[in-house]
Amino acid sequence: MHMDQKDALIAGLNQDLAGEYAAVIQYTYYATTVTGLNYQILKPFFEAEIPDELGHAAYLSEKISHLGGEPTTMPAPVEQVGDARAMLEAALKAESDTLENYQIRRSQAQDLKMIELVVKLEDMISDEQNHLEKLSRILHDPVFS
Repeated sequence: MHMDQKDALIAGLNQDLAGEYAAVIQYTYYATTVTGLNYQILKPFFEAEIPDELGHAAYLSEKISHLGGEPTTMPAPVEQVGDARAMLEAALKAESDTLENYQIRRSQAQDLKMIELVVKLEDMISDEQNHLEKLSRILHDPVFS
């Protein structure tokens, strides 16, 4: 196994881990600060995303450790936004970035012939794609246009 490829994978997984920590913070923040008529709909929606992101973080941390890396404990920055549309747009951008990163990570794992990681990343890509589609559908509601 090429050490530089493995190191690049570990660095990427740590970036992804920071992103998952940020997603947990982001969705928790949004669920607890959303107001107005959107509160009843968006609070449970945001809360429902948290367990997936926590599961991804736990898996990534374990995988980084197993590969000989040191898992990060720092989340990526989370922007504090006030209105529901801005929350949904920020979440959509974060999910889209995560999806792109996981596709890169899947290629890196394939190059290293890490089949278990490839399969798990495909599951996580599927989860993120699902989150992205839900966010897109909500944003298409006329209330947010």
